[in-house]
Amino acid sequence: MNKIEHIGIAVKDIDASNQLFAKLFNKEPYKMEEVASEGVKTSFFQLGESKIELLEATREDSPIAKFIAKKGEGVHHIAFDVTDIHAEVIRLKKEGFVVLNEIPKKGADNKLVVFLHPKSTNGTLIELCQEII
Repeated sequence: MNKIEHIGIAVKDIDASNQLFAKLFNKEPYKMEEVASEGVKTSFFQLGESKIELLEATREDSPIAKFIAKKGEGVHHIAFDVTDIHAEVIRLKKEGFVVLNEIPKKGADNKLVVFLHPKSTNGTLIELCQEII
């Protein structure tokens, strides 16, 4: 793993949260997009080499809607940049981690993504990200 790519924060209202975080960071988000397959609208703030991703559910059965219903707004996941996502999946499975989606899928911000189940990472949802070339 190369670095923390971003920290994902689940929010109820992305527009209100964009205003809040724009004040906090003293800058506007550089990108907003919807990932229909995940039922989520995202917004990204660049902070040095890392990013903050805000996530709002676009449907009630999305992972973000379920997370907010169970835990409320807050940190949802930590994402790490990897060079070879396929090799990392193989390596982490051998190490005993539970991989939620073994086949990388297209995520936000031009990334291939894989998630590790929180039960295998001390309660923290981990996302692996690889830039789509």
